[in-house]
Amino acid sequence: MIQGSSTPLAQRYELALLDLDGVVYLGANPVVYAADGIRQAAALGMRIAYTTNNPSRFPHVVAEQISSFGIDAHAEDVITSAMVSAAMLSQKLPEGAKVLVIGKDHLKDELTKAGLTVVESHTDHPDAVIQSWFPEIGWAHLAEAAYAIEQGAQYFVTNRDLTIPREGGIAPGNGALQIPVIEATGQQPQASAGKPEAAMYHQARHLFSPTDEMVTTERCLPVGDRLDTDIEAANRGGYDSAVVLTGVADAEQIILAKPILRPTYICADLLGLSQPQPAVTTSENGSDTRNFLCENARAWVTDETLHVEVDGEKIGPEDEIRSLNALRAAASAAWAAADAGESVRILPKFARTLV
Repeated sequence: MIQGSSTPLAQRYELALLDLDGVVYLGANPVVYAADGIRQAAALGMRIAYTTNNPSRFPHVVAEQISSFGIDAHAEDVITSAMVSAAMLSQKLPEGAKVLVIGKDHLKDELTKAGLTVVESHTDHPDAVIQSWFPEIGWAHLAEAAYAIEQGAQYFVTNRDLTIPREGGIAPGNGALQIPVIEATGQQPQASAGKPEAAMYHQARHLFSPTDEMVTTERCLPVGDRLDTDIEAANRGGYDSAVVLTGVADAEQIILAKPILRPTYICADLLGLSQPQPAVTTSENGSDTRNFLCENARAWVTDETLHVEVDGEKIGPEDEIRSLNALRAAASAAWAAADAGESVRILPKFARTLV
């Protein structure tokens, strides 16, 4: 079930690892309430750090953008998939191995610092290719990757995000741009450095612990907008997690999530870090239907249908639900039904913005 916390999350957890795209900003624009949420959580004693699968920008550039929203942020607060990729490839390749980088200067710089040789073309006969997302990526870049892989280069990627939130909406991400290379070469990437692998969170916990003693997984809270990267990485690594509804994830995705994709908490936005989280409880009624209760909301499943009630009134099939508590109860009810082998086929309609 969705869990609760009687104290604000910023007091229950020592370190927050915030995703960026869809959580803190959308392209160049800040996410609503993100700055206030970060400042309030920091005032309660939470160490704020940032994790991103986007390898295209140096940490100091990312920190400058965050700071422009009125948040105290520094390069030392940011870890990117480029940094994790360099650590991954330095373990998988011999020192000095040639790597064709489909990416920007930040990724190239991290690989060079890790003792690898960055090359520009398949004609340099690279030992490996690493593909990443950047705004200018085009056919010629994908073709270079394919040519090198066809010549025998190992294939790696910084991350597998199918989409990326931008100013104009949801755009194709690195995972989507890998499909042409996979189709051309018949080769799947051997490994991915970014989320949903847990390596970024483990490395971040080491980098960002506020004292000499590393923060435990139990005191570290990853926060993201994607179930298939941010939340899955947390579950793989043994962390609690919070999903926010300011980016990719919506109510239907959360309700239908498989166990590996389920968050510990659901927050509307980053203001949730400085708030207690209501718990979901259960009760049985006379017909043996299991009710899931979250403050003023109730949810239950009968005949493959998820039912929701708010303030004692059942929500009709044509009505939009705007209650965050209702989503917490509904997700818990649907997860329990799915785990018991029941299908949940008919879902209520949730609004995109919940309170």
